[in-house]
Amino acid sequence: MKKIGFLSFGHWTPSPRSQTRSAADALLQSIDLAVAAEELGADGAFFRVHHFARQLSSPFPLLAAVGARTRRIEIGTAVIDMRYENPLYMAEDAGAADLIAGGRLQLGISRGSPEQVIEGWRYFGYQPAEGESDADMGRRHAQVLLEVLRGEGFAQPNPRPMFPNPPGLLRTEPHSTGLRERIWWGAGSNATAAWAGKLGMHLQSSTLKNDESGEPFHIQQAAQIRAFRSAWKEAGHAREPRVSVSRSIFALVNDQDRAYFGGDGSEADQIGFIDEKTRAIFGRSYAAEPDVLIEQLREDQAISEADTLLLTVPNQLGVTYNAHVIEAVLTHVAPALGWR
Repeated sequence: MKKIGFLSFGHWTPSPRSQTRSAADALLQSIDLAVAAEELGADGAFFRVHHFARQLSSPFPLLAAVGARTRRIEIGTAVIDMRYENPLYMAEDAGAADLIAGGRLQLGISRGSPEQVIEGWRYFGYQPAEGESDADMGRRHAQVLLEVLRGEGFAQPNPRPMFPNPPGLLRTEPHSTGLRERIWWGAGSNATAAWAGKLGMHLQSSTLKNDESGEPFHIQQAAQIRAFRSAWKEAGHAREPRVSVSRSIFALVNDQDRAYFGGDGSEADQIGFIDEKTRAIFGRSYAAEPDVLIEQLREDQAISEADTLLLTVPNQLGVTYNAHVIEAVLTHVAPALGWR
């Protein structure tokens, strides 16, 4: 069995060819797709966060709204760039969203990836400390968040407060018990995957990672997952670790599918650079008739290693079509692979 959810970047553009032409469209359609996915039997609704872009950027109002409209599916991010975040304010927002959702939040965070503007986190009021890189700053923010989410008091109370305080040091409120155990780290390298495992964060691995061996993407990603699990075990965490991988998967079951994805030409990994120094490998997309697709996916070692699969959806094609994409995988692919 495998949990299967969707991952949306929430793109929007005023182009007449897009069914998602405004920020309002992106947000409201995201909620509707989460509701539809739950009705189809999917297990999760996840959203990517990008700043300074026509994409989803403020996750907590969206997560709270999805939580209020659904009852069962996991709700999460993949991922929030921690270089932009105030960890204490984030703990309050995340706690509120998790309480609204009844404890279903699965919060994916990361040190971030290249953004739309140069050092965009500076516009949000953050800068690395002396001797820190921006990646170090993102990881530092993450560790503060993890500490705050433990729910222990740390702030000295005012001796003459406006309202009575409980005894002792104060914590951020609202606090959602258990959220600390549902934080995931989006890792780009084997080393950061191991770091996440050591700290007791679950692992989110995307459709790209640092090219560390020259091997095919899915083999490198499977090695990354094993490094994470080894670090988790060595740290002695009592909980079971979880791992998600993201994939673009399209079962071609009708003419519309074939028109959109029948010849997308992305059946091989690609190599690129995510910054001046980091060579990255980008995983292939999968688009084929169900019987062919099943055999292709059977060979993907990283999917086999993961307990959760996030289907990246082309959200600008609209809620109805994206619900069809999810349903086609759940119906025509997942059972044959033992995922259902």
